[in-house]
Amino acid sequence: MQLKIYNSLTAEKEIFKPILEGNVGMYVCGPTVYSNVHLGNVRTFLSFDFIYRSLTHLGYKVRYVRNITDAGHLTDDGDVNNDRFVKQTRLEKLEPMEIVQKYTVDFHKVLDMFNLLPPNIEPTATGHIVEQIELTQKLIDTGFAYESNGSVYFDVLEYNARGLNYGELSKRNIEELFANTRDLDGQGEKKNPQDFALWKKASPAHIMRWNSPWGEGFPGWHLECTAMSTKYLGETFDIHGGGMDLKFPHHECEIAQGKACNGTSPVNYWMHANMLTMNSQRMSKSTGNYILPMQLVSGENDFFEKSFHPTIVRFCFLQAHYRSVLDISNDAMLASEKGFTRLMEALKILNSITPNDEKQSGFSLEDWKTKCYDALTDDFNSPVLIAHLFEAVKFIFALKDEKETISAKDLEDLKSTLNAFVFDVLGLQNIEENNNEKLDQTLQVLIELRNQARKSKNFDLSDQIRDKLLAEGIELKDGRDGTTYVLN
Repeated sequence: MQLKIYNSLTAEKEIFKPILEGNVGMYVCGPTVYSNVHLGNVRTFLSFDFIYRSLTHLGYKVRYVRNITDAGHLTDDGDVNNDRFVKQTRLEKLEPMEIVQKYTVDFHKVLDMFNLLPPNIEPTATGHIVEQIELTQKLIDTGFAYESNGSVYFDVLEYNARGLNYGELSKRNIEELFANTRDLDGQGEKKNPQDFALWKKASPAHIMRWNSPWGEGFPGWHLECTAMSTKYLGETFDIHGGGMDLKFPHHECEIAQGKACNGTSPVNYWMHANMLTMNSQRMSKSTGNYILPMQLVSGENDFFEKSFHPTIVRFCFLQAHYRSVLDISNDAMLASEKGFTRLMEALKILNSITPNDEKQSGFSLEDWKTKCYDALTDDFNSPVLIAHLFEAVKFIFALKDEKETISAKDLEDLKSTLNAFVFDVLGLQNIEENNNEKLDQTLQVLIELRNQARKSKNFDLSDQIRDKLLAEGIELKDGRDGTTYVLN
């Protein structure tokens, strides 16, 4: 099997050739932790979780690095008062690192809820200030950057004058860039309007600041990812991922910094996840067409008729290719729930099927497996993979109705392959099993409370717990080895 990946740099699907055979270095731009992670972010991170799981399933040893941006930055208007961290610290009356901790915890909690695997390394911007200062100095020394009034800027014209191409990823023309750019955050300090900050002088109002050779300041957003990705993956690594909105200027600037610093292109394959819409409209707080992940799961919103388990949301997201726009709606979520239920039912039925080695089935397991892996290796085509999984679901229901047969060998192969795709690659969870586990944990707590009541001779409470559980169809049985329960 040859894995093909769509490379945003060349705008073509390419056969994937890792730098080190059998190994993959992958960097994904993480969140800026000044507020709750939004559903569009979840879509991006879930896409790369699926890609990470797929690479691992295909036999690659993956070093997955995803950063946390925990340092404040100026927005496009250059006003320090609009720094997102500054605004949030004032709004919540908290210290900057309290904001960072609060929303980093929220980020991890949400991603855990959707069953995303943690990255191998999760570096923070504030933990790599030294590396960012060193990179800035190196760019000054090589003539690609200049200091101005305590700030340092990357010289885009100098970069292009040396035969390099700022705009190669986003396919933008440098002359058009200069013609359409206003000097918003340089305030007259830049040589050229398109030059971007590597290090920014901190004004008296700026809270997060560090010492540097150019005075107190803070790093540029683009510089952080270059410093962290190259530290953990090398000057050139295999895959760099992120949302489509990061292609320009963030990833464009990363390419320029990498080439200027190290004389080589920093990434072989650029991958970008597309945006999320709701009810065919862009999600936006200003228009009110907006929902947080927790609100979708809890049902506390005005857009969906009921709550949806996180694994249903995950299943819905994976039914669109990561490079396609994904639109969620009430109907789409209900359809995903129905499809997921049928998939789980098929897996349950599969465990009760009796094999038959005498009759020949019309279902070719090998052909089906080939189609599944063809989808997976065709730029991680999750919707086509899911469609093939439902071919197996149809076959399983035919087995149940005794319209099809399967040998013992093929039955075990089908079980292991289907389970691997559903749980390991797609990352779905069996809701029924999870609910049973939670029920068992809850009942064990009640049994322990009843045991304590009996020890303290509070027999009224002990009997009350037993009788109320019995009324709900749960019978407690006391024996020599302790108390057990039976579901009636």
